[in-house]
Amino acid sequence: MDVLEAIRTRRTAGKFKPDVPPREVIEELLEAATWAPNHHLNEPWRFFVLAGDARLDFGAAMAEDLIGAMDRDGDRAHSTIEAQRQKACRSPIVIVVASEPAHGPKIVQVENVTAVASAVQNLLLAAHAHGLATKWSTGAPAFSDSVKAYFGLSPQHELVAFVYLGYPAEDRQPHRRVGHIEHARWMGWPDA
Repeated sequence: MDVLEAIRTRRTAGKFKPDVPPREVIEELLEAATWAPNHHLNEPWRFFVLAGDARLDFGAAMAEDLIGAMDRDGDRAHSTIEAQRQKACRSPIVIVVASEPAHGPKIVQVENVTAVASAVQNLLLAAHAHGLATKWSTGAPAFSDSVKAYFGLSPQHELVAFVYLGYPAEDRQPHRRVGHIEHARWMGWPDA
């Protein structure tokens, strides 16, 4: 698949089939991610590939964090917590992508985070080229020190993406985009 076609046709998945993609394909996606641009070639990305019961454990970690932020009693609390646990099982694979904290005088944290975001985009496009579906998610768990600790990360690490991955269970229709004309300002060009 041509890269421009992949960019234009990739869509966030709503539903996934339960079939687990082959590990070799997932390794290829991770390899594609590591070719993202990164300042000083410090490769600040860290990947955690979850399948099977590891997704349930991740869901439990997200739920425990939620429990700490709310009243533990009541039906509403119970259903909210259970929903949080099940989020991690919406796809057969979850790839959690983190950014290393900035170390050294030339490394800037925002550059690490944007490099990791670029790595995630590479991963999404590679998945699409393989006929796989993805959903890039974050939310409150991405900012949780306890969720970071679940992965052995420090509070200074940044959780950039929870990538839900699998085979699509439904077709996703392309959305119309405004396009670059509304978002670009050309400066210094002869015809500007």
